[in-house]
Order: sequence, then C-alpha cells, then structure tokens
Amino acid sequence: MRAHVLAALGVLKLATADQMHRLMAPGHKDNKAFRNAALDLARHGLAVSEGSTRDGNKLWNLTPLGLDAAAEVLDRPAGEMGGTARGAARSGAPHAMAVNETVISITRTPATATRPVPRQQPVLTPTVPEQEQEQEQEQEQEQEQEPAPGRVLEAQGMGWVGSWSTEVPLSLPTSRGNRAGVRADAVLRAPEAGLPVLFVEVDNCTESADTLAAKFEKYLRYFRLKTKNPLGSESPVWRTQYPSTSGEGHPPVVVVFNPGTRTGPQALKNRMNTVMELTRLVWSGSYHGAGGGYGTEERDGYYDYADAIPLLFTTLDRLQTSGPRTAVWWRCGHGQWEALPDALANPADRDAWYARDEQRRRQREEAEQRRQQEWAVERERWAQEPDPEPEPAPEAAPCERCKGPITGPLGYDLEFAPPEDGRHCPSCRTDLRQQYPTLRQAVFGRRPRSK
Repeated sequence: MRAHVLAALGVLKLATADQMHRLMAPGHKDNKAFRNAALDLARHGLAVSEGSTRDGNKLWNLTPLGLDAAAEVLDRPAGEMGGTARGAARSGAPHAMAVNETVISITRTPATATRPVPRQQPVLTPTVPEQEQEQEQEQEQEQEQEPAPGRVLEAQGMGWVGSWSTEVPLSLPTSRGNRAGVRADAVLRAPEAGLPVLFVEVDNCTESADTLAAKFEKYLRYFRLKTKNPLGSESPVWRTQYPSTSGEGHPPVVVVFNPGTRTGPQALKNRMNTVMELTRLVWSGSYHGAGGGYGTEERDGYYDYADAIPLLFTTLDRLQTSGPRTAVWWRCGHGQWEALPDALANPADRDAWYARDEQRRRQREEAEQRRQQEWAVERERWAQEPDPEPEPAPEAAPCERCKGPITGPLGYDLEFAPPEDGRHCPSCRTDLRQQYPTLRQAVFGRRPRSK
C-alpha cells in the first residue's frame, strides 16, 4: 500500500486518499488502507498533508525524500519526477483535482479481487463464541475477495499509472537559455493502446478562451523546434523525448473541459466553438488542389497536416461516464464525436487523395475495357453481315446533236477535245468549235447557250 501511495503521488503530485484508491486499487472496499499508508509515510518523512480540498478531503503530497522513493517505485530517473507541489494544497488545488480525475477516467484501472492479510493469533482451543467469530471473519474475507460494488469501471481504459506524467514543462529557446514555453497538464504514453504520446490540457472554464487558445500556439512553436542528430540531419526536438507518432503532423493535444456547475451546456458549446475558431491556424492543414486526374473535369485535392496539431476536445463527464475508448472525442475539423482512432485519422490527407486518384484510374481503365469490348462486339457483328450490293451508276444523258453517248465513242482521244458542256459528246464539241461563225457571232461573239 505504501508503494501504491508513492506511485500515485509521484505521478499526480497532489491527491486525496480517495483518488489514490480509485487510480491504484479500485477493487478495495474503501480508501482506509490508503489513508493508513499515507499516515505511515508521513511518520517517516516521505509524505505530508498541508491542506484539504474544497469539499473537506485531506490532500497529500510527497516530500523531496518521498519523491526519490517514488522514483524508485516507478523506475524513473529522479530528474524526471518534477516538483513536490509544495504549498499547492493550501488553496484546495481545484485544477490539480480536475487533472487527477482526468487521469483516473482515462486510465480506468481494472478492479481486481483483494484479500486482507489475516491476523496471527496464538493457537488456543476455541470456544463456541470464538468459533462463531472466526466464521464471521471468514465470511467477511470471502466477501472482500470480490471487487467493491460501485468501484468497478466497466469500460476499458488506456495505460496505467506509470504511463502518465503531470506538470511537464516544454521548453522553448530564448536569448537567455531555455524557458518553459508551455507546461502540459499531463502526458500519456500508452503504445499498447496506439498512443505513442498524447498531451492533455484540463480546462476548468475559469480563464478566458483567448488565454486557453494562446497555449496551443506555444505548443506549435515547441513542436517546430529542430535539433541535429549525430548524422547531421535535423529532427524535431520532441522526438528526442517521446516516440514518434504514426500519423502525419505533430503529436495530438487533448483539451478536457470541466465546466462543473459554473458553465451551462450552451455556454460550454460556445466556449468550444470560440477556442476552435481561435486555433484554426494551429489544427487546420494547408489545402493543395491536385485535380481529378488526366482527362477528368472533377476538382479534387488534399490537406497537408505536416505542420498541424491534431486538436481534440472532450469533457470530463463524458470520460467518467463512457471511458476513453468510445465516441467521446471531437476532432477540430471533423465535426462529429468519434472514437479516438477515428479522431486521430486524417481522412482528407495526401494518402486519401492518392487512394481516390487510384480509384479514379481504375474506373477509367474499366470504362476503357468496356469500350474496347463493345467495339470488338460491333466489329464481330459487322464481319458477320453480308456486303451491301453496289448501287447502279446513274445513266448519262445522250448527246443532243448526235444522240450518241455523251462521253464519246470508245477510244476517242479527249486531249484535244473542247471542254465539256454537259450537252455534247467530244466529237460534236469539236465539230461545233470548227464551224464558221455567223455574222452576229462574229460581231458580238459566241454566246454560250443555257443548259
């Protein structure tokens, strides 16, 4: 139990016994064992309680010595454990409590059967009342072997307590060295759930939408930072600390809205829309019009998400009710609630355009094959039909002068014949040309006769 408390406080930094109970061992009947373990750690100088939540639950955090012990339990370097959240409990820590509830709702540790350690008592001959008491104790132990009712989370979660880090600084370079450009509320690394890295921001709806939207510009500047590897090529700085994601672009960032009783449904919806519009340049990719392919009039294109952050919205009550593996994620730009794999996908990226273009190419090939088949069938039909009989040549009109063929007798040399007039054969045209002209024809010239 002490190891459970050290691991929970090493990750959450500040938590109540009930939160440690639900994160580490929800199968226990209550959080009494966690309270006792925290008190025992306090007696040894590893934990301390400096305040309570606004509903009166005692808050626990680790001392520097306890932080070293938690690093041993979590098998992490002491330099990656962060701070001790000293003094944060005095204000009730409402934001830290919302972060803890988000971690618990996403992790959803399965409730396993537990069994308390029986007390060692001297062996004596039991009397009748003692036998009845032992039987009652055995019945209580059998009942406590099952997970406590009301603590079992039916929906499956993602990761475990060691998959999380909270209050993670993301440094940006300045002229004076490095400074924390933005501090992520929580970072989840659960490769077994398909999440190499997921940055989580929890919003209690107490700050303005402009202040919340400004954080994601700092995220974008951090993700754009480059560093040179030993081979001399550049790579993003964040990949030196976190594994690369399989998707295009920067790592995903989730905003978990926790309106509580301060913000109504319509006000929360308006806040989401405002943040989405203010961060459009962060999450929207650049459009490239690639056309619909050769010979098509269809206009098509794709979005390049290489310099975009997949920005997701959800609410704490949705995570607590349905779990992280259901349709509780709203990806900016998608326009609907989706499961996490669908929300992280980019259905309008270059790969999707390649798939559509390949489908268009196959459709063109299939249409060309159908056209060739139709032509082959038509050619086959034409080959089977008999050739049509030639039409008879029109009969030529006879010569008006000699009544013979207008083309002249067979073998007549047409080289020296006058031009055709359509009325006389070549011989008659020659004779008419050689006749002496009349007085009128000599004076006024020969006048061609109308046909």
